[in-house]
Amino acid sequence: MTDAQFASAAVTPADLDVLAEQLGRPPRGVVDIAARCVCGRPLVVRTAPRLEDGTPFPTTYYLTEPAVVRAVSTLEAQGVMREMTDRLATDARLAAGYAAAHEDYLARRAELGDVPEIAGVSAGGMPTRVKCLHVLVAHSLAVGPGVNPLGDEALELLRPRWRPDRCTCLTEPTDESSDGPTDAGDAR
Repeated sequence: MTDAQFASAAVTPADLDVLAEQLGRPPRGVVDIAARCVCGRPLVVRTAPRLEDGTPFPTTYYLTEPAVVRAVSTLEAQGVMREMTDRLATDARLAAGYAAAHEDYLARRAELGDVPEIAGVSAGGMPTRVKCLHVLVAHSLAVGPGVNPLGDEALELLRPRWRPDRCTCLTEPTDESSDGPTDAGDAR
């Protein structure tokens, strides 16, 4: 395998153990592993639209692997979200692609169930702004290139720091103070 897996895969007890390690708590609402590292560990989790306690949860796809979460947080800290949002207002083709990504996200969540409280609400700011790059990158990793143009763009921006064709799962720094997640990865 030379790139992250784009096909969803059933979650195993071993996956749940890895997710708990990655998140620092037991995972909630996991439906499947939407993307895996080349080493096989989870990168992106697909989550039920309603958690076990009844809470609506619009974030269907989210990143779990700490190295990529940190890398995306760095992009957010650099102001990439603001630049992307500004471009949505002036680039009709980009805006149309992002609106289509929003519809794709909603359709994939609908496969998991109907939750009226979050009807029409995707994640990451779609379809009109960029609020969370973590969600957009997770969506791109889960469904593959060509669906979420800004998720794909963020993946390209990550390449100097993180790439889906190279495992960084077990090489991350132990210093939690550097490049920690912003409001983001933090729907986890």
